[in-house]
Amino acid sequence: MSEFLNIKEILKSATVQDASDIFIVAGRPLTFRIYGKMISPNENKLTTAETQDLILGIYELANMRDVNFLLEHGDDDFSFAIPGISRFRVCTFKQRGSLSAVIRIITFELPNPEKIGIPETVMNLSNVQHGLVLVTGPAGGGKSTTLACIIDKINKEQEKHIITLEDPIEYLHKHAKSIVTQREIGTDTDNYLTALRAALRQSPDVVLLGEMRDYETMTTAVTAAETGHLIFSTLHTVGAANTISRITDSFPGAQQNQIAVQLANVLQAVVSQKLLPTETGEVVPAFEIMFLNPAIRTLIREGKIHQIDGIIYTSSSQHMISMDRSIYNLYKKGIISKHTAVSYSSNPEMMLKRINTE
Repeated sequence: MSEFLNIKEILKSATVQDASDIFIVAGRPLTFRIYGKMISPNENKLTTAETQDLILGIYELANMRDVNFLLEHGDDDFSFAIPGISRFRVCTFKQRGSLSAVIRIITFELPNPEKIGIPETVMNLSNVQHGLVLVTGPAGGGKSTTLACIIDKINKEQEKHIITLEDPIEYLHKHAKSIVTQREIGTDTDNYLTALRAALRQSPDVVLLGEMRDYETMTTAVTAAETGHLIFSTLHTVGAANTISRITDSFPGAQQNQIAVQLANVLQAVVSQKLLPTETGEVVPAFEIMFLNPAIRTLIREGKIHQIDGIIYTSSSQHMISMDRSIYNLYKKGIISKHTAVSYSSNPEMMLKRINTE
């Protein structure tokens, strides 16, 4: 195990192998997630002392970050970079009395949207001028990467002031045609709500809000969108209808009608995505894309959220696509297997019937 006790070498090895995550947990071998599969460099199980040494090494690499917060509270989140290797997002935590860590590897260079399967329809959200655009999906589903690619496109093509509020910062944007200011929650500012309120006084054109965690932040984001700003944000929901319900349900009952009306006015698009394993052992994103047309705005105002899926399904001419249609298209192209198409669809029976009757 000695060759893997150097945390810097572990990080370098994982990066070279295109790992997305590193798991350091006592009682099991060091593990990399590579294209969705859990792979251990060897079978030696980490001891409590070894995990502690590795995690203390991470804190040293992260500009000698104080480990006492982790020891006192049991959780810590931060990011750091190693020149020439990569950038890393770290979640350290106590687990059964020992220290553990999950490390997300973030490459310095933004990926090519086309190569990683982000459709042009999604990338064209960079042309939206105002309002609220949401990218949703499960944790680890690629939301941050999609948004970073959209922000990069705005940065390269338009003269804007872009403010990103992230926890932690994942991709670094160099100033191009735009001015890009990036603030990390917990390091540069206290929380999302404080940072967003401050951002609105900093003459922004575009604000990337890493996550809408509570109804106060949602209220501020919606109000900002109403005043002519373009706000991008994320939620851990799957599907446009679920996303809208999640937002309205986050508010006290007396305020739910009001936020529904505001959403109907400012929401421009909801993109939901999840990563699927491919036939070649990699992963590919599937997307549900909803743009707000008059019919959908009316449904949101009237609280008829359950009817939205039907409009998405029948609005392909408006560049909308349902998640199951996106998954089926990946299957038809031979990118994913029949089993994957069925197991990841929202309606497995319908997906199986569609495949079997083609």
